[in-house]
Order: sequence, then C-alpha cells, then structure tokens
Amino acid sequence: MIALSAKRLLPKSLIGQIALVMALALLVAQAINFGLIFNERQRATRAQIEAPAVIRFVTFAQRVAALPAERRRTLLAAGSRRGRFSNDAQSVVEAAASDSRLAERLRESAESNGLVIRDARAAASDRVAPRRTRSGAPPGERRGRRLQTLLLSVQLADGSWFNGRLVVPRPDPWLGARLAGSTLLLYFFLLAAMILVAARLARPLRDLTAAADRFQGRGEAPRVEPRGPADLRRAILAFNAMGARVSAMLDEKDRMLGAIGHDLRTPLASLRIRAESVEPEAERARTIATIEEMTAMLDDTLMLARAGRVRGPARAIDLSALADAVVEEFHALGEDVEMEESGRVTASVEPNLLRRAVRNLIENGLKYGGGSVRVSARRIGEEAAIEVADRGPGIPESELDYVQEPFVRLESSRNRETGGSGLGLTLARSAAQAHDGRLVLENRAEGGLVARIVLPAPAGEVKD
Repeated sequence: MIALSAKRLLPKSLIGQIALVMALALLVAQAINFGLIFNERQRATRAQIEAPAVIRFVTFAQRVAALPAERRRTLLAAGSRRGRFSNDAQSVVEAAASDSRLAERLRESAESNGLVIRDARAAASDRVAPRRTRSGAPPGERRGRRLQTLLLSVQLADGSWFNGRLVVPRPDPWLGARLAGSTLLLYFFLLAAMILVAARLARPLRDLTAAADRFQGRGEAPRVEPRGPADLRRAILAFNAMGARVSAMLDEKDRMLGAIGHDLRTPLASLRIRAESVEPEAERARTIATIEEMTAMLDDTLMLARAGRVRGPARAIDLSALADAVVEEFHALGEDVEMEESGRVTASVEPNLLRRAVRNLIENGLKYGGGSVRVSARRIGEEAAIEVADRGPGIPESELDYVQEPFVRLESSRNRETGGSGLGLTLARSAAQAHDGRLVLENRAEGGLVARIVLPAPAGEVKD
C-alpha cells in the first residue's frame, strides 16, 4: 500500500521525472560533499587547536627530561605556580579515559622532537581551572564555554610521568550547523535553477500538446509560437510545418470532393431525365427512386467530408428560434413534430450547419422512433442544448456510440425500406464537434430515444 501511494505521488510528466531525478541526485551529491567537508573541517580545526598545545607540552617535557633531578624540581616548582606542568609518579589521565587519537598525536610529536617516552596518554576535559583576571575578578561563564583543558601525560625514560594541563579553545560547536546551512542554501539555489530550466522546457511542450489536442482535423491547424531551447524550437517549427501541410491536404481534399460532387451530379441529372421516359411506370418510379437515393447519399457524403471545414461565420443566435424554424418545415410536410415552449437559449453557432444537424435528428426520429418527435432547447448547467426526443424502441446501450459512426444502420429497425444512408447521426455529431460541442444519445426512462446536441454557451448569453 505504501509503495502504491508513493508511486501515485511521483510526477507523470517527462519534465517532472527529470526534475525529480536531478533533485535526488543533487541531494545525494550534496550530502556526500557535506560529509567530506565536515570531516575535513573537524580535522583541520582539531589540528589548529591541539597541535600548538602538544608541541609546547613536548618541548617543555624535553627540557625537563634533560635536566638533573634538582634542576628539574626547581623548574617545575616555578611552573607549578601556573598549575600547568608537574612530574609525578602517576599519570593524570586514566588508561581507560585516554583519547587514542590525541595520544597518537602526542607520541608522533615526541618522536619527531627526539623525546624518548615509554607511554603517552591524553584526554580533553570541559573543566577549566579558574584564572583570575587583571582586575582580580573571576572569569565569567562565557570564558568557560569557549575553553577546554587538554590533559597530556607522557612516561619519561626514568619511569616518572610528566603531566600537563593546557587550556585551549573549544572546537566550534556551530561548525556543523553553519556547514549544513551553507550546503542547504547551495542545494536550494541549484534546485531552483533546475526547476526554472525544467519549467522553461515544460512550457513549450505544454503549448505543443495543447495545440495537438485542439486540432481535431477541422479548420486550420493551430500554430505554436517557437520558444525554449534550440532543439525544442526546431520541434515546434516542424510541428507548425506539419500542421500547415495537413491543412493544405484538407483543403485539397475539399476541392477534390467539390469537383467529384460536381462531376457526379451531372450524369445523375442526365439519368434522372432519361428515367422519365422509362416504361412501364413502376420501373420508372423505381429507377427515379434509386437515382434520388444516390443523389442524397452523395450530398450526405460530401457534407460529412466537409463538416467543420466549410463553414459560414458563427454568430450568437437563439437556439429555440432555430429549432422552431426547422420544426415548421416538417409541419408544412404534415409530419408529427412538436416544439416545446422554452425561454431564450443563446449560443454562438453557424446557423446553416446546425440547422442541417437538427433536421437530420428529426428525420431519424420520424423514421425510427414511432413517427412522432418532440424538440426542445434548454440550458444544461453552463451549456446550451437542443434535444430531439422520439417514442420509438430506443437503441441498446452498447450501441449508442457505435451508431454515430459513418454508414452504420441497426438491422433491427433500419433496412432498405426505411431509406437513409447511415450518415444522419454522423453528420449531426460532426456539426456539434465543429462548434466545440458534442452529440449525446440517451434512452428515455419512459421509452424512446433522446438525441442532444450540447454546445458551449457564452458567459451571460444563456437564459432560461
């Protein structure tokens, strides 16, 4: 469960993943760098604090060891007034309390200075012997916090222990905190620079993705402003060039379809004229019906191929008035089509294209929905919709999307006798998509099917 939760938190985008990997790699590198620098700084600080004291102690011990016993006592007596050095039978440092690192430093210093010793012990103590100031007042606690005592002890060749107590500065207690702060500051500075680079890469990629998503094969291909690094600029320029080529191909397709439609209509019109003289009358009627069906299919196919490309200017119109005008056309033909009363519902559309879509939906409802249709325009949330409802058997739920594909006809109700080319719903869907809308088919609870063209409504333009 924890692994799945962590996986969901990981960025999904390429730029986000690159930024995360770089941030983790930089964090590890900075942690290693912090450890190395901190260790080296500690060693350097200790060397600066301990080395002078050890050398001073060894130098004094060398002088003491070279003196006769009487002179040694006199020298140590003079030094004892300062309470720093003494020659005793025992070491001031217990063997178990000796710091091996500091004792090894003491041995190396004694050896390098030619002092012969049997053993060496050393330790650091937080206790600092009180020392009077010039004014005679005891020192404050602040001095005690800044100092420490090095207890140094070497066993001379005669078996006696030469002991020393030297007051030295403490190692900087804030060394780790200051080094950690500077490391974190550098890390966040580099991380911010990486985030800025990642954001600079992400912006043109987002623009490119958004442009590709917006282009649905209708209208002109969107153009993306080249920006970002040179390789991203080249990719954006290549995308723009590809979009221009696609638009040119679609324009050429439209011109070709127009030419095909013009060339096919001429022989179909000629066949229609010749069919008027065909005998007997029943054969003539069948021939004319076939030619008209071919003409209607040609018109529908050309309309589908050009959907979203050949459009007049869009303008804000009342969808209720547009749907009512289409309903009046069917009333004039004696069809059972009703328009429900509704308020003003406004959207920005190309009227001819949307009128054709509504007409197709009404024709489908009359053919396959029991011969009775109700049309309405209404507001659905922040969108506008035109609904065409029939009283037919409806469509199986699994087929609601499939029937919107070109040339699809459900065999249960759509056969040759009913007519149609299987393009009515496809044309309605294409018209809705050309307006950045959608076609929704739903089975009604009371029976029948409702076909709904949902369109975006401009803010403030939709009224119930």
